[in-house]
Amino acid sequence: MRKLLVAAIVALATCPTWAWAAPDMTLNLGLVGGPKAPEAIAMGQFAEEIKDKTDGRIEIRVQGGGALGGDREVIEGVQLGTVDMTVVSTSIVVNFDPDFAILDIPFLFRDFDHAQAVLDGPIGKELLDGLPQKGLVGLAFGGMGFRELTNNAKPVKTPDDVKGLKIRTQQNEMHIAVWRELGALPTPMAIPEVYTALQQGVVDGQENPVGAIINNRFGEVQKYISLTDHAFTPLVLLISPSVYSSLSEEDKQVFATAAKNAMARNRKEVDAVLTSGLETLKSQGMTVVADVDKAAFRAKLGDIYKEFAKRFGEDRLKAIDETK
Repeated sequence: MRKLLVAAIVALATCPTWAWAAPDMTLNLGLVGGPKAPEAIAMGQFAEEIKDKTDGRIEIRVQGGGALGGDREVIEGVQLGTVDMTVVSTSIVVNFDPDFAILDIPFLFRDFDHAQAVLDGPIGKELLDGLPQKGLVGLAFGGMGFRELTNNAKPVKTPDDVKGLKIRTQQNEMHIAVWRELGALPTPMAIPEVYTALQQGVVDGQENPVGAIINNRFGEVQKYISLTDHAFTPLVLLISPSVYSSLSEEDKQVFATAAKNAMARNRKEVDAVLTSGLETLKSQGMTVVADVDKAAFRAKLGDIYKEFAKRFGEDRLKAIDETK
């Protein structure tokens, strides 16, 4: 017994503290994506890096699938301090900070690289710097990719094909205005409700990046996917101000680095989904409509673009367009 006791004491003495000690801080990170969603995988990496770089002092519990509520509810929780962190589409953040609406302008970004350059540049920094005034702290931007339109009624190739379609949108004023301008009947709805709404015909279709379409199983209840690429969907990693202010300067830097690395991982996962995603949707019985007249969609939105220029400033829009 004495030898066993000595061996146990030696084992404990040589064991790294983080391997057995309880964390000093445990944070809940809520998101609506399922476990295979790119952002969920990225947040898993984020949690691992935080645990590793803080020697186990800080633990992040990633709770996906809407376990803590829809996007809007989780952001409200971060504001109130009932939820510690979340990663969300900036299209939902617009409800809390209207300045983010500039990122929702249709056909604003040429490709993912262009979008990331803008988000990591002066305009992205300006947006993050404004969040504390809204009761939020932003750590990093990423993206879910470009949004595509799915529906059960017909193949959509031109704006005329959209007329009369009941399209689920995010709870976002600009998204609603754009689809209304195109002649659709936009229906705001939280993502956890969409599958059933599509299945029961409450709405004809929805619009999301390919990864989100797959991870939410919309291919099971939709017939057509049109590659409209009508809008890029940025992501932002948010943390409660009360939590952030409690971190040491060293830990804040750890969070910033881990957040940036997580968004890079998210990009890789999005690219991987795009490589195989359309084949997956085809295997589920969806028809892929690739010959979409994007120029016609832009032309149809001509009047609303004039409103965007007045609202956000022609100089800012020019700066985005010229970002490389």
